[in-house]
Amino acid sequence: MPGGEEHEEERSEEGSFVLDLGDGIDSLTFEQILEMDDDDERDFSKSIVFGFFEQAEQTFKKMDDALKAKDLKDLSSLGHFLKGSSATLGLTKVKDSCEKIQHYGQGKDEEGTTDVEDDELCLKRIKETLETVKEEYEEVEKVLKKFFAPPQGSG
Repeated sequence: MPGGEEHEEERSEEGSFVLDLGDGIDSLTFEQILEMDDDDERDFSKSIVFGFFEQAEQTFKKMDDALKAKDLKDLSSLGHFLKGSSATLGLTKVKDSCEKIQHYGQGKDEEGTTDVEDDELCLKRIKETLETVKEEYEEVEKVLKKFFAPPQGSG
């Protein structure tokens, strides 16, 4: 596309826009948030997304603290909390990693189906998954900040 578009927009067969925001974001879910906007400025969806950024940063800090305290129950709860918020926006990789943290915090395997008796192993897996989810979050944060940035040349 000419003009160096920051994200791909194509029309689907139904005529609606199909966004390509990368593999970390489910475009259909994210488009449902965009449909709630009243104007072209996207103030409503932008406030939801930037609110999520604040919430995620705070939750990651709480997770770091809970990991230091070896508090599996709190880690599970925080994973569950962030899983829901990220799912609402269609942040699939973040959601999946948070779900793993939730399961590990419950003393289960990553699928949540098998008990894991070793708390230290669960904490090790949470530590690894927390590092991964922070990277996944940074990726989608960059994409979404770019998406909501004012068009070049405006101002």
